[in-house]
Amino acid sequence: MTPDSIDQLRARVNQFVEERDWAQFHSPKNLSMAMIVEAGEVVEHFQWITEADSKNLDAEKKEQVGEELSDTFVYLLRIAEVCGIDLIDAANKKIDLNAKKYPVEKAKGSNAKYTEYE
Repeated sequence: MTPDSIDQLRARVNQFVEERDWAQFHSPKNLSMAMIVEAGEVVEHFQWITEADSKNLDAEKKEQVGEELSDTFVYLLRIAEVCGIDLIDAANKKIDLNAKKYPVEKAKGSNAKYTEYE
């Protein structure tokens, strides 16, 4: 069965790592560097195309971008695991914080940073 929740996916990734004895290489430093390399590979797919084209990827390009996003996501899961961070909880707290920094009445339709609201 393919995992369909963050917890199931995290368990699958942890098992994959354990079976290969890779935890010894998975320091937060190494994992964060690997994640950024993968994020750079996502960016490569969009580097020389227009914004319009970036919104209309063909099936092959979508598959390639999906693979790089997946690599980035798996490294993110591993960093959270190694650091003991609950990503769902952290993301919810961050959204709450951003809601205060970017109130709807000031932020709606604007890409200005919250420091520009004063």
